[in-house]
Amino acid sequence: MKRIISVLLAFFIAVSAAGCSHQSTAKPSSQSSTTSQDFDKITLGLTYIPDVQFGPIYVALEKGYFREAGVDVTLRHHGAQEALFGALESGAEDIVFAGATEMMQARSQGIDVVNWATLYQNYPVTLIVPKSAGVKTPADLEGKKIGLPGPYGENYYALLAMQDSYNLGQKVTPSYIGYTQVAALVSQQVDAIIGFENNDLIAIRNAGLDVEQIPLVKGEIPLVGAGLGSLKTNLNPKVYARILSAIEKGVKDSQEDPQAAMDLIAKHVPSLADPDQRALATEVFQATLKLYSGNAQFGHQDPQLWEEMSIFLAKAGIVDKAVPPLNVFSAEVVKLSQAAKQP
Repeated sequence: MKRIISVLLAFFIAVSAAGCSHQSTAKPSSQSSTTSQDFDKITLGLTYIPDVQFGPIYVALEKGYFREAGVDVTLRHHGAQEALFGALESGAEDIVFAGATEMMQARSQGIDVVNWATLYQNYPVTLIVPKSAGVKTPADLEGKKIGLPGPYGENYYALLAMQDSYNLGQKVTPSYIGYTQVAALVSQQVDAIIGFENNDLIAIRNAGLDVEQIPLVKGEIPLVGAGLGSLKTNLNPKVYARILSAIEKGVKDSQEDPQAAMDLIAKHVPSLADPDQRALATEVFQATLKLYSGNAQFGHQDPQLWEEMSIFLAKAGIVDKAVPPLNVFSAEVVKLSQAAKQP
């Protein structure tokens, strides 16, 4: 049992860090050591350590889908001290995989980033509580401690949305516990956590704690999931549409044969050589695939949800004033990708 828990905790720390950390010792990887001038050269930034959440991109790379689309893609994992959009600004990256909330916040700070595809069609953050607590809605947490990594990132924005939806304000106590959600909940240091349903929830259940997820807000959460962004001056819809289509193929292949996909992903995530790590990572991967495929249009942009997020982030004080949605997202790439499927 100790062996199982230690493996789960180690895995949990890794995947949690993957959600908010930029630490990596991985070198950029490309589909080919030789690049023809006929291929468009693109560096795609994966903003966290190598992780199964990027599985469809690894699959698309390994199966040659980018090159079939006429694009020579290099994957680049960010460094520990690297600014989230620093590589875009410096020209070291053409595309970055990041949270839509972070892109909108960056836009308000003068960074010319534009989101051109939403990959996670469902916002992946949820409220996780022990079943024994008898919590039915976030309102039942008044006076309780809620654990999350810190006052930043998608967990934090979700906390603010929950407080706003249920008028909790100062009625709950945020506890910034880093990437120790499993241990904190198991040891009852916190009463609930705000975590990712595609990794935190799975890790906690595998640790033996009987928990359930509770919707954070009444109705739809006013936050857009993670996606792909580029500087507006570098936005190349025709090339990016081909990249999006290649990633979509990676998603479909992964859904059809997750174990074959995991074999390819393991080339990029060394920890999967451990059978226990791979078993748990497979669960995480399958849960993540559901986030990628939440809409009939792969990469779908929801203008109304972008508008709602703009208003919410201003209301919550994340941005000084509401960012016009049409300044921070584009639907053109998705349209071109969809049009290419037509006979």
